[in-house]
Formats: sequence, C-alpha cells, structure tokens
Amino acid sequence: MKMYPLIRYLEESKFDAVFTDPILPCGQILAEHLSVPSVFYLQQIPCGLEFEATQCPNPPSYVPRVFTDNTDRMNFLQRVKNVIFDIPNFFLCDVVFQPYSKLASEFLQRDVTVPDLLRKASIWLVKLDFVLHYPRPLMPNMILVGGVNCPMACLVIADFLSIPPSPLKKDSRCFEL
Repeated sequence: MKMYPLIRYLEESKFDAVFTDPILPCGQILAEHLSVPSVFYLQQIPCGLEFEATQCPNPPSYVPRVFTDNTDRMNFLQRVKNVIFDIPNFFLCDVVFQPYSKLASEFLQRDVTVPDLLRKASIWLVKLDFVLHYPRPLMPNMILVGGVNCPMACLVIADFLSIPPSPLKKDSRCFEL
C-alpha cells in the first residue's frame, strides 16, 4: 500500500473490478480506494468472517465447528462443546486482522474494520462442496464453484469473461491480486 507509483498506475488504468482472495484484505482495501467492485474467491476465512460479512446465519449451537468431530445431529453436550470451540474465534480474529484494520484506516483515511471491507464484496465465488462441508445458507451474491478443478468453475469464469465491456468505456479491464 506504500508503493505510490503502483497505486497511481492502478488509479490511471481505470480497472473495472478487483478479483481477490479475502483472507488477506489488501485487495479489498485497494478496491475500496479505487471505487471498483470486488469479486472474492475463497473456501473459508478464519474465524468465520465470511458469515459475519455476508450476514449468513451460523449459530454454533447448530452448525458443527471444525475439529469438534460433531455431525449435524448433536446432543446437548456436543452443542456445548461446539460453542466452547467457537469462543476463541472472537479473540483470534481481533488479533489476526487488527493490522489490516489499521492499514485500511490509514490508507483510506477513515475508520474501517475488516468486516466492513468484506461486506462490500459484489460477488463471492465460494469453493464449497456439500459432500465435504455441511449445507449452509448462502446469500444471492454467493456462487458455488466447488474448487479450481471443477467444471462449474470453468463455466462461471467463462460467463464472467464473456460479459461485454461497458458501453461507457472503450475497454474493460480487470486485475487480480
């Protein structure tokens, strides 16, 4: 973010979107600075920030957490265990993503948090397969692509690339971080 010639080049290039992985939110910070939409490509964000950012329900008393060996059918003690496994995520997220919140606030010159940045994503390309993961609610801007090697991913990318350029601009450009 301190590479001013690169930032100036990106501003002058008039890109139409940022394609980024939200685990490191630098791409989203840049998209916010350039005032362009962002496309996220991910499987999962630590601490479940994707649930908070997309406002998807994710109650720990019903959705099994990683490393608990629980299934979607839990008794009361398993639900308590699930909630206990979820508690460290609140503290872990603050520690892990605090430097990015500070970086974003300094770069954008306003107070901003990482969940605030993630909420502004236009499209979430999510690498989930409900054979391996438990089914969960998805928001309308979330598209399941099932992984890099999945034929569906090729179709989604082909559809994305087939979008005609904006009539207001002579050519559409996209860059990836």
